[in-house]
Amino acid sequence: MNILGLIPARGGSKGIPGKNSKILGGKPLLQYTYEAAKQAKLLNKLILSSDSEEIIQLATQLDLEVPFKRPASLAQDSSSSIEVAMHALNYYLDQGIKFDAICLLQPTTPFRKTGLIDEAIQKFKDGGFDSLISVREVPKAYNPHWVFEENQGALRIATGEKEIISRRQDLPKAYHRDGAVYLTKTTVLLNKNSLFGKNIGFVNTSAYPYINIDTQEDWKRAEEILGNKS
Repeated sequence: MNILGLIPARGGSKGIPGKNSKILGGKPLLQYTYEAAKQAKLLNKLILSSDSEEIIQLATQLDLEVPFKRPASLAQDSSSSIEVAMHALNYYLDQGIKFDAICLLQPTTPFRKTGLIDEAIQKFKDGGFDSLISVREVPKAYNPHWVFEENQGALRIATGEKEIISRRQDLPKAYHRDGAVYLTKTTVLLNKNSLFGKNIGFVNTSAYPYINIDTQEDWKRAEEILGNKS
């Protein structure tokens, strides 16, 4: 299986200006994801997609390939990961180069356990999934079977059940995306305009440190995690 590793890193960021090139623990945020991806043996190619000359220059210094400059139209707050991934795949398709799948690796999730990317790719291959994502277990108190949503001024169980599950022990496990790894078959992405498809595999990262950096508070938490590691 021919897999394209893609690190998306646009220049604009309202929550933390210059986030992707900002220094965290002595190195740019982008470098954490690059180093994790560089260690992966099952990625056939690794590239950066960015609209920022500063980030492209940083990538060049890291020896991270930048085959194109991302169009400004795909570097807005409203731009989706699907659009960015499709742009990269179509760039190579125009050259007659086909990838079976794409592995999206967001710089905003810098702390990945060693071997996570290869573990995810191997499970993706073996399971024949449309996609595979890294997830963390939802705490029992926030399990969707115990979550309510508003319904015409009243509340109803978010999962649509008539009766709430009363015992914590009976709650099924639930997970949320952690943003560290997204794997998607090219056919699913290009033909169905989806990062997920119907058959979604997962790897559970709940046992490892985690942060998805979006705000200044997240950045401080990332610094705390690094402090604890050292």
